[in-house]
Amino acid sequence: MMLGVSALCMVAFMSCKEDATAKIKSENVAEAAQRDANSGSSAVIEFEEIEHDFGTIQHGTPVETVFRYTNTGTSPLVVSNIQSTCGCTVPSDWTKQVAPGETGEFNVKFDGKGNGMVTKSITMSTNTEKGAETVRIKAMIEGGDGLMQPAAQSGTQSIMQQPVRKSSTQPGHEGHNHD
Repeated sequence: MMLGVSALCMVAFMSCKEDATAKIKSENVAEAAQRDANSGSSAVIEFEEIEHDFGTIQHGTPVETVFRYTNTGTSPLVVSNIQSTCGCTVPSDWTKQVAPGETGEFNVKFDGKGNGMVTKSITMSTNTEKGAETVRIKAMIEGGDGLMQPAAQSGTQSIMQQPVRKSSTQPGHEGHNHD
């Protein structure tokens, strides 16, 4: 019995130690980034372009581009994550560490859906002074099923043309329409 309790305590102690080690490592990274920023020795990111214009495209036409960035700072640039504002814009294949003076890149695929002028933002989590950097893509999309089409052309009735619907106000009949 005592041997079993000792083994259980040992497992619990070891699992706590692993979690603490992982936490210390992430804290060390944050402290190192802060130390570099305070000493004037930090990663600085410079983009070839911060906004890419796909021009005019037809609705549903997939397009993609590559954003390139250079570390103009004195410490290594670390890009820990890249996210877009929606699932229609997918960033991928990014350079995670860029030495001072070197260049990295990432791809962005956009599904080309929408109507009219569409702009999407892509945010990079970095160890720069700001901690996050944002680039954008935009396109003029034609032929989409957006709200910009007049109701008469889209085959739907306007609010003024819809028949009046009656709703019950009797207790227990809430939400039941009686046409």
